Amino acid sequence: MIELRGMTWNHPRGYDPMVATSAAFSVAHPQVKITWDKRSLQDFEHFPVEVLADQFDLIVIDHPHIGQLADAGILLPFEGQDAAALKNMADNSVGPSFASYTWSGQQWALPIDAAAQVQAWRPDLLGAPVRKWDDVIALAKQGQVIWPWRSPHELMSFMTLAANAGTPCHVEPGPLLDVADAVAVLERLRELQTLVPPECAMLDPIAALEKLATDDRWALAPLTYGYVSYAHDGFRSKLVRFADIPVMKAGPPAGSAIGGTGLAISANCAHPEAAFDYALFTASESVQRGLYTDAGGQPGHRAAWMDDEVNRKAHGFYRDTLATLDAVWLRPRHDGYVGFQTLGAALITTCLVGAVSSRTTAERLNDAFARSFKVG
Repeated sequence: MIELRGMTWNHPRGYDPMVATSAAFSVAHPQVKITWDKRSLQDFEHFPVEVLADQFDLIVIDHPHIGQLADAGILLPFEGQDAAALKNMADNSVGPSFASYTWSGQQWALPIDAAAQVQAWRPDLLGAPVRKWDDVIALAKQGQVIWPWRSPHELMSFMTLAANAGTPCHVEPGPLLDVADAVAVLERLRELQTLVPPECAMLDPIAALEKLATDDRWALAPLTYGYVSYAHDGFRSKLVRFADIPVMKAGPPAGSAIGGTGLAISANCAHPEAAFDYALFTASESVQRGLYTDAGGQPGHRAAWMDDEVNRKAHGFYRDTLATLDAVWLRPRHDGYVGFQTLGAALITTCLVGAVSSRTTAERLNDAFARSFKVG
């Protein structure tokens, strides 16, 4: 008997499809048993993956870790595995989901889940999603907006709005953003922060969507990572629908900071071939648009996002946000970025609460980002 241990994150979207796909894989491969543990969203965003790699064979990860993990030899690359399957995934990526796990010419994880910052809205309280950022502010002045900006999501919102405004943050060594451009974005976020309830500072996307789906005070979350679970009938007391991000200026809904997850294999895995086979199975087109979505997953394969039945069950979640996903902004992934993400989020928090000016914050962000390339 081959036993594999996996670690994912604690939400039906992150856990249930892994359990379902593992059970199906074991039916076809009865000699393989896969068990899954789960961690909170905060742990998923901050806990060192290299520590998990000592304990687990299969790890669901976020792409900003890739540079650090690949350079340190913590994961196994997928080169040498089924070339046709990998090409199918690359050709059918939702935005750059597949490419986000490519580093130094090798593939270090398979995109099993695609996500980006989008808007979430209550169809029973709003007639339609908003299209422009000015409309977000108007609704916020009416007390109808909830915005999750618990770390690192204040930084994600900053990066999304910067890219949507046509001034994307840099990913190469040097400053993060021109100071004037950074100040302009910070001022828009400070305006929103003054109009939403103080509790937003402690909300991550899951917590915000829970409130949106159960509390009639809120009609809109303008920037939150999409969670298809809330678009399914009966998941919570009220249905939440999702749409493209509201834009800062005329143009398409471009620049959202991509999220999603990839399935990676620890370099310490004692049974790598079984782990590779399971990963390829889970990320395959047929599983992604069938078993994976049926189990509550949010697939990473484009065929699922275009599937009529998949969209019908989710009230159009996928088609209504695909334009945003296809025009996302890809975060830096170098060794040192994850540390900057924590520090950058803290810097923006001090700005949002009025403790530090927007200009000083912009300068400190630039300094911290430049130093993130000097790790080691």
